[in-house]
Order: sequence, then structure tokens, then C-alpha cells
Amino acid sequence: MTTVFSFAARLRQTLGGLLLGLLLGLPNVASAQTVRLPQREAGLDAAPVQTRQLAADQPVADTARVFSLQDLADLVFANHPLVKQAALLSADAQAQVLAARGGFDPKLGSGFDRKLFGGTDYYNKWANELKVPIWPGGIELKAGYDRMVGTYVNPEYRTPADGLAGVGLSVPLGQGLLIDARRSTLRQARIMVAAAEADQVKQINEVWLQAVKDYWNWYYAAQQAALVQEGVALADTRFRATSRRARLGDQAPIDSVEARITVQDRQLQAEQLRVELQNARLLLSNHLWNKDAQPVELPAYALPQRPTLVRVDTTQFRQLQSQAAASHPTLLKLDAKIRQLGVEERYRRELLKPKLSVSGTLLSRGDFYRPEVPAYYDFGRDNYKLGVDFAFPLFLRQERGKLQQARLKVQDATLEQQQSRRTIVNQVQAVYNTLRAYERQLALQEQTIANQRALLQAELQKFELGESTIFLINARESKLIELRVKQESLRAGYEKTRAELYYYAGTRTLGAQ
Repeated sequence: MTTVFSFAARLRQTLGGLLLGLLLGLPNVASAQTVRLPQREAGLDAAPVQTRQLAADQPVADTARVFSLQDLADLVFANHPLVKQAALLSADAQAQVLAARGGFDPKLGSGFDRKLFGGTDYYNKWANELKVPIWPGGIELKAGYDRMVGTYVNPEYRTPADGLAGVGLSVPLGQGLLIDARRSTLRQARIMVAAAEADQVKQINEVWLQAVKDYWNWYYAAQQAALVQEGVALADTRFRATSRRARLGDQAPIDSVEARITVQDRQLQAEQLRVELQNARLLLSNHLWNKDAQPVELPAYALPQRPTLVRVDTTQFRQLQSQAAASHPTLLKLDAKIRQLGVEERYRRELLKPKLSVSGTLLSRGDFYRPEVPAYYDFGRDNYKLGVDFAFPLFLRQERGKLQQARLKVQDATLEQQQSRRTIVNQVQAVYNTLRAYERQLALQEQTIANQRALLQAELQKFELGESTIFLINARESKLIELRVKQESLRAGYEKTRAELYYYAGTRTLGAQ
């Protein structure tokens, strides 16, 4: 029996050595007996239990490689095409104001018409007029010079041979006295400048929010890849140490198989995360442009800054909530729309009045500048033209219908503004609640990581005393890496949520604020 047991023991030892040799690619088992334990290098812990997961967060050593959030802000606000496109909204609104001012441009007109046939001068007509609109009251100043002579010219329009000059006014006394189409168009165009500026702010805020989210997604991908890559290095170190101990007979060969599986599993995760990091870097590069409007890619060596995790206290939250309720770009745009519709409603009410306009023109001979012209041909109260125009639709159905539509639009915009204000305020409150939840989760996660570090440290000490296994150490370490990845996810989520809080309040965070 003793011989059988000793043979079985030698057989198990031989099979274990062969299995270890196959894993490591060694030529024979005997050579494993000559391998020494790894020497401790300066500044490092013992190889089998070495881990940097026990250390607290360390600042980035090479600050020159850090691409901060402020760097991103400088590039986005200076060179991003969508930010430049947003600036066109205000320029377009100013152009509409300029076009509306064209309704008050002076107009100069001239027309010449002559007929000569069979030696007879039928008519020789030359009419000139200058109209200058005056803002108050819709008044128009008119100045003209007419020369209409000939055998068959209507006596009503015939003028002296030197022509006839005139200066006069046209004044609306009914419809158009308080407001007319030109003044309505100009006032609405001026109001729409404010709407365009609010729309511009909203569009820029949207661009910045997406840039911030992509930045912190890049940060999370970088941290996740770094943690898992660190786990690969730790598992590989432990695998090599375990293999060497197994060669010396201090540890079961099957433990090295388990350690190798852990290395391969973490290597697979690291490869997947490397691709995710590359994609996150590409998404962030979508926001990077130089001053020559050329796209710029984020270098592979660039590192993200660490989250500042600036806390938003209750006072700041109340200020943001008040700002959102008072000056959110969406509300400002709706306010401009309501004021614009108010101008339209006022103009439609003006159209209910009858059209009544009075025009008067003082007349003089065309050579009025000559001193020898008799006084009774010069400008005076005895030389004039006078006209009165009146019109009034009997049922006013078109005007009343347009007025009713304008009033309904005002009510619709007012109700939309009320609902939008409530929605915006509640969105700010909801995001703030999420932010506070992140604060509590981060505090709890910090405690959990500290406990897991203590658990891993204890497991390592037990392993040194021979009371633990590689399986338990790898499990403790994997759990710690998982908790650290979750912590970085919470940190990135906190920063993205803080950016959303400012966005829903109608403003934005700049840089690392």
C-alpha cells in the first residue's frame, strides 16, 4: 500500500509539472526547479501581492498632457461651426430690421412721356416726385415738379411752360394714424432681434452641453481602461509569481491555471475598453476645430482632467431656479413672440378704423427761384391742391377675422409660455435632485471602496500566512476594480448632471467652474 500511495503521489506531481510546463511553454519540468523567485525591486512591494488598487487617487503626474475642460471651452466657443452658425441668427435678425427700415426710405420717382406727330406736339409730360415718410403719425412729405404741355394735354393737368413745383403733406386721420403696416413690420423686426439672441444662446448652450458630456464620457472611458489595464498587470504579475512557486513545489500547479484565466479575462476586457476609449476620443474630436475652420483630432497621449466635483448648494440652486424662471432662452423667445403678436394685434385693431386721409400741396411756377416771378405765382395760401380720401368696409369681416386670429395667437403663446416656465422649473428641480443623489452615492461609494481595500489587504495578509488562495485574492481585487470603475462612472455622471443643471437653467458652466 505504501508503494501504491508513493507511486500515486509521484504521478500527481509529474502530471502537475507537465500541465504547468504546457501552460508556460517550458521544455521540461526539471528546468522549473532552477527558476528563482523574483527579486524585489527598489520602491516596489513583493511581487506576488503587489497592487496599486490599495492606493488612494493620485493626481496626474504629467500636467502638460492634460486637456482640460477650459481648453475645450476655448476651442468650442472660438472655432466650433455650430457656435459660428448661431451667431448668424442675430445677424439675420438685424438684417430683417434693416429691411423693415426700408419702408421709411425716401423715394424719388420721375417719368417722361411725349408725343409728336404731323408737326403737332400732342403732349410733353414730365413728372417728378420725392416722398419722404415721417415716423410719427404715418405722415408723408411730398415734393414734386411737373411739366405737362402740349395741344392735347388735359387742362386739369396742364402746367405753365416753366412747369409747376409743389410741396405738401399727406396725413392719415383715421386708419394708419397710430400704427400702419410699415411701423408694424419695423417694430416686429426689432422685437425678433431679442428672440434671435435668445435662440442663439440656447443653440450655443446645446453645443456646449454635448461637448461637456462627450468630455466626461472620454474621461470615464480613459479611467475605465486604465483601471482594467492595471488589473491586467496585477493579474499577470500574480500569475508569474504563482507559476514560479508551483515550479518550486510551494503551490499547487492548478492555481497557476486559475491565475492565467484571470489574466486572459482581464486582457479581453482591456481590449474592448481600448476600442471604447478610441471611439470616445473621436466623439470628443467632433468639437475640436482650429481658427482656420479645419477639424482637429485629440492626440492619443492627451489625458482628461480629474473631476472637480464642485457642490451646488441650496443658495446657488435657488439662484439658478430663479434665473430659469425669469430669463431662460426659451422663455425669452416666447416673450418676444408674445410682444410681436401684441404689435400685430394692435395693427389689426387699427384696421377696424375707416380710411381717412387729407393731403395738401402748395404750388408755384417752376421758376419760383427767379425774383422777377410775380408773387401770385409763388408759394402761398392761394396756390394749393387739397384732397380728402375716405373708405370704410361696411361689415369689416376680413378685419375682424384677422383681429380674432391675432388675439388667439397671443393667448396660445401666453399659455405655451406658462407651461414652458413650469416645465423648465421642474426640470431644474429634477436635475438638482439627481445631482444630490450623485453626492450621496459618491460618499457611499467612497466608503465601499475603502472597505473593499481593507478586505483585499486582509486577504493578501492571509495569503502570506498560507490561509488564503489566489482565487480569493483575484476575486477581491476584481471586485475592487469593479467598485473603482463604478466610482469613476459616478464622478463622470455627476459632472454631466451639473452641466445639465446649468443648461436647464438657461446658462452654462465654463471650463472647470
